Amino acid sequence: MKILITGTAGFIGFHLAKRLLADGYEVVGMDNINDYYDVRLKYTRLKETGIDPDDIAYGKILQSELYDKYRFIKLKLEDRPALETLFQEEKFDLVCNLAAQAGVRYSIENPHTYIESNITGFINVLECCRHNPVKHFVYASSSSVYGNSDRVPFTEDDRVDYPVSLYAATKKANELMAHTYSHLYHLPTTGLRFFTVYGPYGRPDMALFIFAQAIMEGKPIQVFNNGDLSRDFTYIDDIIEGITGVIGFIPGENNPHPYYQLFNIGHSQPVQLMDFIRTIETTLGKKAILEMRPMQQGDVKTTYADTSRLEQSIHYKPGTGIEDGVRRFVEWWLEYYK
Repeated sequence: MKILITGTAGFIGFHLAKRLLADGYEVVGMDNINDYYDVRLKYTRLKETGIDPDDIAYGKILQSELYDKYRFIKLKLEDRPALETLFQEEKFDLVCNLAAQAGVRYSIENPHTYIESNITGFINVLECCRHNPVKHFVYASSSSVYGNSDRVPFTEDDRVDYPVSLYAATKKANELMAHTYSHLYHLPTTGLRFFTVYGPYGRPDMALFIFAQAIMEGKPIQVFNNGDLSRDFTYIDDIIEGITGVIGFIPGENNPHPYYQLFNIGHSQPVQLMDFIRTIETTLGKKAILEMRPMQQGDVKTTYADTSRLEQSIHYKPGTGIEDGVRRFVEWWLEYYK
């Protein structure tokens, strides 16, 4: 089957493309390669899938030098005419939309970027799926939709009406938009609420990347809410296992919400921030310099996924503990920055 993965120069999209290619899918990758963080890392990911950065031009489809069944195109979700042409010409069976403007704190200073990518871009993809023979639309949501809920663990049936960042609000909007298209047009849609994904080739704006770099450089790390935070850290391989399982688990008319479903995808074992920092220290063999700070705008105190729905549906069971996951990341990080 042919699948479009948006965001393949990004962290999760890169790993998903490699996995689906190994599983025999025909994959078209897409990314706008923006400069939200260091584009050199994005180009490194593209090289790993056989795409030469020197050959990239906007709107040009490139054939991978490593995978016969992989092609890549630089394109913006907001570019509606180009996106419509791509769908009409390629006739995708499946679409996995991982492209979005990421980051909670960045949304406070750059709100319009989130509306353009996460709202306008999302509706463009939905419309393309509606008007083409797409059998299943899978998209990235986020644990941030739960806001500062004190009901733990978080379940998909919890009320998520009080986001504390614009990023979270756009992800909640995506879920509502997808539900509308499932209801009106019987388009099968699946939303995945990701919980703090980490691992090799991860984003430089995420805590593990920031902490590792600061510790190795002997610089202080900012510990918000004086360390009284916990996160459901989920290793990238476990995330990819969940996505690949969901792609073939297509919601039908007999769903509680016909043609529509939502899943938490996390590890279900929250880690206290201070324990997380100690794990990084142990792995690097170097102590962190801690700078205790109050809670920052847009942040939440805890995330904790109830993944029982995903377990029952596709037998999902994450298997990578935090010590092993951090070790694998650090090994990659040290090699990448050697």
